[in-house]
Amino acid sequence: MSKQLKIAAMAAAIALVAAACASASGETTTTTVAAGGASQGALAGTLAISGSSTVEPVSALNAEAFRNINPEVGISVEGPGTGDGFKKFCAGETDVSDASRQIKDKEVEACAASGIEFIELRFAIDGLSVLTSTSNDQISCLSFPDLYALLGPESIGFRNWNDADALAAELGAANAPYPDAELVVTAPGEESGTYDSFVELVLEDIADERGTDAVSRPDYTASANDNVIIEGIAGSDTSLGWVGYAFYLANQDRVKAIEVDGGDGCVSPTPETIASGDYPISRPLFVYVNAAKAESNAALVEYIDFYLSQDGLANIDKAGYVRLAEYAPVRAIWENRTTGKNEY
Repeated sequence: MSKQLKIAAMAAAIALVAAACASASGETTTTTVAAGGASQGALAGTLAISGSSTVEPVSALNAEAFRNINPEVGISVEGPGTGDGFKKFCAGETDVSDASRQIKDKEVEACAASGIEFIELRFAIDGLSVLTSTSNDQISCLSFPDLYALLGPESIGFRNWNDADALAAELGAANAPYPDAELVVTAPGEESGTYDSFVELVLEDIADERGTDAVSRPDYTASANDNVIIEGIAGSDTSLGWVGYAFYLANQDRVKAIEVDGGDGCVSPTPETIASGDYPISRPLFVYVNAAKAESNAALVEYIDFYLSQDGLANIDKAGYVRLAEYAPVRAIWENRTTGKNEY
């Protein structure tokens, strides 16, 4: 290899490692690996991966490892949010869509309208982590009614924690009254699957019972960038917000996880409680593969094979998420190229 080619290959590897590390810290970034370098494998071509910022750290690590084996495959990985990722995927702009929730019916319809069939692969489990500042020693556990009182559709305009006291009492929230302190909320926006999962798992049942819309309050600092969310939560002593578990894990010296009571007592998010389902706001993570592109792009097939291999699954651990108990059903879906949504 010429000196110039060695330098180019080294630069590409360093760029990918740096982008993967930035993703794990919570930044919404685009990781691009240019094709080129020494020919160590038979594969060539490009892969475009977009979607969940929660899933992005796993995909960035797998893209790095896959590119090390197949240096002539160019891979881009970005995390603008699950919803935005599906828009690109259903328009045929990407090969893989990372998702922190299952695809919605309206997104299935959008894909169908564009003639796009997809293969849905559940690959890991996340625990939505409700966070505050490490300086906040007044709040240690919040129940679903507490979270509805503070973050739900009826909490618009609450500027202090104790503004929610009356609503919390009406709901029978276990941890009210709340402190007389400023309530500074920073959390995912509506484009995020992490937003959708929080609404579905925490707020929806209470909203249905009360005849309100199943949404969060809109008057908070919303971002698709997990790093911005962490900064916002860490930056106020009496903050509140939520992110995926990996981003809490990477920043637990700056933010504190609040235990969550889903009806069976207060539980902290840990790999063990997330895997067992004891943590009440655990959720599956997915990758969606364009079925037609899997037929025509050998690099895409090899990439997904790697994603579901032991080496690929090890990157779930590195990113801070939890593996499924069993992967045989997932591999069968992939090997059979079974299209459409699956029941779990």
